[in-house]
Order: sequence, then C-alpha cells, then structure tokens
Amino acid sequence: MHAWPASEVPALPGKGRDLRIHDTATGGLVTLDPGPVARIYVCGITPYDATHMGHAATYNAFDLVQRVWLDTKRQVHYVQNVTDVDDPLLERAIRDGKDWVELAEGETALFREDMTALRLLPPQHYIGAVEAIPGIVPLVERLRDMGAAYELEGDVYFSVESDPHFGEVSGLDAAAMKLLSAERGGDPERPGKKDPLDPMLWMAAREGEPSWDGASLGRGRPGWHIECVAIALDHLGMGFDVQGGGSDLAFPHHEMGASHAQALTGEHPFAKAYVHAGMVGLDGAKMSKSKGNLVFVSKLRRDGTDPAAIRLALLANHYRSDWEWTGGVLTEAEERLGRWRAAVSRPDGPSADALVEEIREALADDLDSPAALAAVDRWAARQAAEGGTDEGAPGVVSRAVDALLGVAL
Repeated sequence: MHAWPASEVPALPGKGRDLRIHDTATGGLVTLDPGPVARIYVCGITPYDATHMGHAATYNAFDLVQRVWLDTKRQVHYVQNVTDVDDPLLERAIRDGKDWVELAEGETALFREDMTALRLLPPQHYIGAVEAIPGIVPLVERLRDMGAAYELEGDVYFSVESDPHFGEVSGLDAAAMKLLSAERGGDPERPGKKDPLDPMLWMAAREGEPSWDGASLGRGRPGWHIECVAIALDHLGMGFDVQGGGSDLAFPHHEMGASHAQALTGEHPFAKAYVHAGMVGLDGAKMSKSKGNLVFVSKLRRDGTDPAAIRLALLANHYRSDWEWTGGVLTEAEERLGRWRAAVSRPDGPSADALVEEIREALADDLDSPAALAAVDRWAARQAAEGGTDEGAPGVVSRAVDALLGVAL
C-alpha cells in the first residue's frame, strides 16, 4: 500500500531541542533520546469514514513529533497501518450496499488526499492489515505453540496472564479494563475464555465474511491488536521510540499490543513511550463514527476552506487536551492565517531569530503548539505595529512556521 507525497521540510539554522513528551505508561513527561534514527508507529484508520477532525488532530500531533525530531537533525522512521478489514468496515459496507474492498480503498484514498492537503508527513511504510496477514499468521502460531494463546471454538485468543507486564501501558484496574473491553471491540462475556480480558488473535472464518488461509490456524482473519504488532515488529523492531494514537487506544489496543509483542520476544518494553492525543468533540460529545457527529476535512476542503487554516485550528489546542470543534475555532484560525501571511509578505520586519527558538522550545515541551502559535502571533503583531529593518526576517518566519508547524505561508 502506498502512502501520500511528502511536502518539503525547510532546513533551519541551528538545531532543535530534544523532545519531552507525556508517556501514558509512566503518567509523566519523559525526554526522548532516539539516537540518529527515531522510530515511531502511529495507529491508522479503519477506512469506513475518513477523515474527521478527531483523526486530523491525532495525526497532526504525531506530525509535530516528526518535525521536532527532524529539526534535531535526526532521521525519522515512521510506520502507520490501515485496518482495512474489521467488523466496523464490514458492517458499514453491508449498510451502504457496497463491496467492503471498494469501500476501504475509496476511504483510504480520501484519507491520503486529506493528509496531503494538510501537509502531514507520510510514513515510510504504510501497511494494510490484509497485506500483513502473511506475517501475522506465524506470530499467532508462535504464541499458541509457546502457551501464550489458546483455541476456543476455532478462534485463537491471547492469554493476558502470559505477559507479566500486562496493565502497565494504561494503568487501569481489571474492572475498568473489562468495561472498556466491552465498549471497544472486546468480548469479555464470552464463555470459555481463560480471562474475560483475553483478546482475539485469530477469528475463524464466518459465513459471508472475508477470510484468508491461516496455515495451521485454519481460514480466518486477524484480530485487531496483533495486526499492529506484526507490522511494528517487522519494520521497527522492539523498543521503538513512540507508539502513538488517540487516547481511546491506550486500552485495549496499545495495552494488548504491548503484551503480544512482549510475550513473543521476551523483551520489554514494546515502545519506550506511549503517546496519546485527546478527543475532539462536537455538540458536547466525542466526535465519532458511531455517533455520526463528524466534521470531515474533505467536506471543509470542498467548501473552500484553506487546509492551512484547518491545521492552525488543530494547532490552537494542546494535543493531549479534549476540545470542542466549533465554527468559531475555524474562524479564529482563518483570521490568524491572514495575519501571518500579511506579516511575512512585507519585505522586512523585526528580527526573527528569537522567534525560531521560542517555537522550538514550545514544541520540545510536550508539543505545546498553542505556545508556539502565541509566539508567532507576537512577532506578527510587532510587524503590523512597528515593522522592522531585518530583510531576512519574513523569510525566516515563513520557513520556521513551515518546518516546525507544517503551515505554508
């Protein structure tokens, strides 16, 4: 599966700061020191609706992570998956009278268009669950053969008790885990499971649903969590720097995935930091496909909204905060974009050297994008009120905003 084209990232003078970021597993800030190549895995979409503002906010956050790392003169190895076969996708295809493959391909294509418009840096490896199945099957077989998985009526389940570190990613107790498991695709009430929290690794073929050859597992399709594990282990290995996604993925998805990988390899941790973006709401509720309360990037683009304004609307909120999308949020972003473009269109201006360092400092401090925007606002206000004599300043600001915030002025 191919990703989307990369926009050029301008090189800035000097060097950025190492990133301090909130790690869900420890509950505090950690300073990441990836070495010359930083490794990041971000969980991708299930393509039955793409791309709403919740998606955009999440991927924008991890785009900032990449930009901070690139500014430290590191390379970035970024991997993202597409869950292109799953129950919600199949259910939507039936509801809409579409072929599930056609639905997945169409929504994935739209997602690529949105990511390109928002100038989000693409992954080096963009892998669909279906194409990963040949690598998933041996992992499930290995877990079963080592006693970390078991069969139940043809399905294969992972035994959470096989990983002594189970529970360390989310920090939740068993009762909270059981509740969230039921809400987020698990089946804690299924009779015969060793533990209600045990997640499915391989679903035996169901009538009328797609299935693939699973060798000794029989025909079927993979569970949700093992998909990302297989892709991450194949392309990044154990102990990569950041596992990212929305806050609703901390449990069960990231918890279960970490345990799968740790049981398979005997190593810990799966990722050095688990980083989660907040939820975006609309009309007082989390924006989600199941509720149908979605604001789509593609719809805004079709209505003539500048993608740079959409990106600024996302950047105005700290990535870990839960926030509400309103028309006012977009209006403020459009006004800010206009002020910034007017400021950099002049032939000279106030010195921008300190501004570049302010943006760097803000982003290195747990991706504090609101503070970065405020710094640019102050420079633009000085430009409007006083002007300046530094002929290179507007160009420096334009390049810094592009390189660090992904906004083209």
